[in-house]
Amino acid sequence: MAYRIGIGYDIHRFAPNRKLILGGVHIPFSRGLLGHSDADVILHAVCDALLGAMGEDDIGKYFPDSNRRYKDISSSVILKKVASILRGKSYKVVNVDVMLLLERPKISFFKPEMKVNIAKILKITQDAVSVKATSHEGVGAIGKGQAAAAYAVVLIEKIK
Repeated sequence: MAYRIGIGYDIHRFAPNRKLILGGVHIPFSRGLLGHSDADVILHAVCDALLGAMGEDDIGKYFPDSNRRYKDISSSVILKKVASILRGKSYKVVNVDVMLLLERPKISFFKPEMKVNIAKILKITQDAVSVKATSHEGVGAIGKGQAAAAYAVVLIEKIK
Protein backbone atom coordinates (compact mmCIF):
# COMPACT_ATOMS: atom_id res chain seq x y z
CA MET A 1 0.00 0.00 0.00
CA ALA A 2 1.30 3.44 -0.92
CA TYR A 3 0.21 6.36 1.24
CA ARG A 4 0.77 10.02 0.46
CA ILE A 5 0.18 13.17 2.50
CA GLY A 6 -0.75 16.61 1.19
CA ILE A 7 -1.17 20.02 2.77
CA GLY A 8 -3.22 22.90 1.43
CA TYR A 9 -3.74 26.51 2.43
CA ASP A 10 -6.00 29.31 1.25
CA ILE A 11 -6.83 32.84 2.39
CA HIS A 12 -9.36 35.39 1.12
CA ARG A 13 -10.38 38.88 2.24
CA PHE A 14 -13.89 39.64 3.40
CA ALA A 15 -15.94 41.90 1.13
CA PRO A 16 -19.48 43.33 1.17
CA ASN A 17 -22.19 42.00 -1.12
CA ARG A 18 -20.79 38.45 -1.18
CA LYS A 19 -22.20 35.23 0.26
CA LEU A 20 -20.05 33.50 2.86
CA ILE A 21 -19.52 29.89 1.78
CA LEU A 22 -17.38 27.64 3.98
CA GLY A 23 -17.09 23.90 3.49
CA GLY A 24 -19.79 24.16 0.85
CA VAL A 25 -22.23 25.65 3.39
CA HIS A 26 -23.83 29.09 3.15
CA ILE A 27 -23.16 30.86 6.46
CA PRO A 28 -25.44 33.81 7.22
CA PHE A 29 -23.11 36.80 7.70
CA SER A 30 -22.91 40.46 6.69
CA ARG A 31 -19.95 39.83 4.35
CA GLY A 32 -18.50 37.07 2.23
CA LEU A 33 -15.07 36.19 0.95
CA LEU A 34 -13.73 37.89 -2.16
CA GLY A 35 -12.48 35.70 -4.98
CA HIS A 36 -12.91 34.65 -8.59
CA SER A 37 -14.91 31.61 -7.45
CA ASP A 38 -17.16 31.48 -4.38
CA ALA A 39 -13.89 31.83 -2.38
CA ASP A 40 -14.56 28.86 -0.08
CA VAL A 41 -11.22 28.73 1.74
CA ILE A 42 -11.98 25.32 3.27
CA LEU A 43 -12.67 23.54 0.00
CA HIS A 44 -9.80 25.34 -1.75
CA ALA A 45 -7.38 24.17 0.93
CA VAL A 46 -8.72 20.60 0.64
CA CYS A 47 -8.31 20.72 -3.16
CA ASP A 48 -4.72 21.91 -2.91
CA ALA A 49 -3.93 19.27 -0.28
CA LEU A 50 -5.31 16.51 -2.51
CA LEU A 51 -3.52 17.81 -5.59
CA GLY A 52 -0.27 18.09 -3.64
CA ALA A 53 -0.59 14.55 -2.29
CA MET A 54 -0.89 13.32 -5.89
CA GLY A 55 2.17 15.32 -6.95
CA GLU A 56 0.04 17.67 -9.04
CA ASP A 57 0.10 21.46 -9.33
CA ASP A 58 -2.30 23.71 -7.37
CA ILE A 59 -5.93 24.51 -8.21
CA GLY A 60 -4.83 27.66 -10.04
CA LYS A 61 -3.51 25.45 -12.83
CA TYR A 62 -6.82 23.63 -13.24
CA PHE A 63 -9.14 26.56 -12.49
CA PRO A 64 -7.25 29.76 -13.39
CA ASP A 65 -8.79 33.05 -12.29
CA SER A 66 -7.97 34.38 -15.75
CA ASN A 67 -10.64 32.08 -17.23
CA ARG A 68 -14.14 33.62 -17.20
CA ARG A 69 -15.59 30.10 -17.28
CA TYR A 70 -14.70 29.75 -13.61
CA LYS A 71 -16.11 33.10 -12.47
CA ASP A 72 -18.25 32.50 -9.36
CA ILE A 73 -17.89 28.71 -9.74
CA SER A 74 -18.92 26.72 -6.68
CA SER A 75 -15.91 25.31 -4.87
CA SER A 76 -17.93 22.10 -4.46
CA VAL A 77 -17.71 21.71 -8.24
CA ILE A 78 -13.95 22.31 -8.06
CA LEU A 79 -13.58 19.66 -5.34
CA LYS A 80 -15.66 17.20 -7.40
CA LYS A 81 -13.29 17.68 -10.34
CA VAL A 82 -10.24 17.22 -8.11
CA ALA A 83 -11.83 14.05 -6.68
CA SER A 84 -12.29 12.81 -10.25
CA ILE A 85 -8.59 13.40 -10.94
CA LEU A 86 -7.80 11.51 -7.73
CA ARG A 87 -9.89 8.49 -8.74
CA GLY A 88 -8.47 8.62 -12.26
CA LYS A 89 -4.99 8.24 -10.77
CA SER A 90 -6.20 5.27 -8.66
CA TYR A 91 -6.12 6.98 -5.27
CA LYS A 92 -8.69 7.07 -2.51
CA VAL A 93 -8.92 9.51 0.38
CA VAL A 94 -8.17 8.06 3.80
CA ASN A 95 -8.87 11.20 5.82
CA VAL A 96 -9.14 15.00 5.68
CA ASP A 97 -8.25 17.38 8.52
CA VAL A 98 -9.19 21.07 8.18
CA MET A 99 -8.31 24.03 10.39
CA LEU A 100 -10.29 27.22 9.67
CA LEU A 101 -8.88 30.54 10.90
CA LEU A 102 -11.37 33.37 11.37
CA GLU A 103 -12.67 35.72 14.04
CA ARG A 104 -16.32 35.86 13.05
CA PRO A 105 -18.77 34.36 12.47
CA LYS A 106 -18.61 31.42 14.83
CA ILE A 107 -19.15 28.26 12.79
CA SER A 108 -19.62 25.44 15.32
CA PHE A 109 -23.30 25.05 14.35
CA PHE A 110 -22.33 24.54 10.68
CA LYS A 111 -19.41 22.12 11.10
CA PRO A 112 -21.51 18.93 10.88
CA GLU A 113 -22.94 20.03 7.52
CA MET A 114 -19.45 20.91 6.27
CA LYS A 115 -18.26 17.42 7.20
CA VAL A 116 -21.22 15.86 5.37
CA ASN A 117 -20.46 17.90 2.23
CA ILE A 118 -16.77 17.06 2.16
CA ALA A 119 -17.36 13.37 2.91
CA LYS A 120 -20.07 13.08 0.25
CA ILE A 121 -17.96 14.70 -2.48
CA LEU A 122 -14.90 12.61 -1.62
CA LYS A 123 -16.93 9.41 -1.11
CA ILE A 124 -15.58 8.82 2.40
CA THR A 125 -17.25 8.44 5.79
CA GLN A 126 -17.95 11.50 7.90
CA ASP A 127 -15.66 10.22 10.64
CA ALA A 128 -12.78 10.52 8.15
CA VAL A 129 -13.32 14.31 8.01
CA SER A 130 -12.42 16.80 10.71
CA VAL A 131 -13.32 20.50 10.54
CA LYS A 132 -11.98 22.69 13.31
CA ALA A 133 -11.87 26.46 13.75
CA THR A 134 -9.84 28.91 15.76
CA SER A 135 -9.52 32.66 16.02
CA HIS A 136 -6.37 34.68 15.45
CA GLU A 137 -6.77 36.48 18.79
CA GLY A 138 -6.97 39.90 17.13
CA VAL A 139 -3.64 39.49 15.32
CA GLY A 140 -3.18 40.38 11.64
CA ALA A 141 -5.81 40.58 8.91
CA ILE A 142 -7.57 37.44 10.14
CA GLY A 143 -7.59 38.65 13.74
CA LYS A 144 -8.99 42.02 12.69
CA GLY A 145 -11.83 40.27 10.83
CA GLN A 146 -10.56 41.32 7.40
CA ALA A 147 -9.87 37.80 6.10
CA ALA A 148 -10.39 34.09 6.68
CA ALA A 149 -7.98 31.26 5.94
CA ALA A 150 -7.88 27.48 6.09
CA TYR A 151 -5.28 24.74 6.25
CA ALA A 152 -6.04 21.18 5.16
CA VAL A 153 -4.03 18.01 5.53
CA VAL A 154 -5.04 14.86 3.68
CA LEU A 155 -3.91 11.26 3.58
CA ILE A 156 -4.51 9.35 0.35
CA GLU A 157 -3.86 5.73 -0.56
CA LYS A 158 -3.03 4.13 -3.90
CA ILE A 159 -5.69 1.51 -4.66
CA LYS A 160 -4.17 -0.25 -7.69
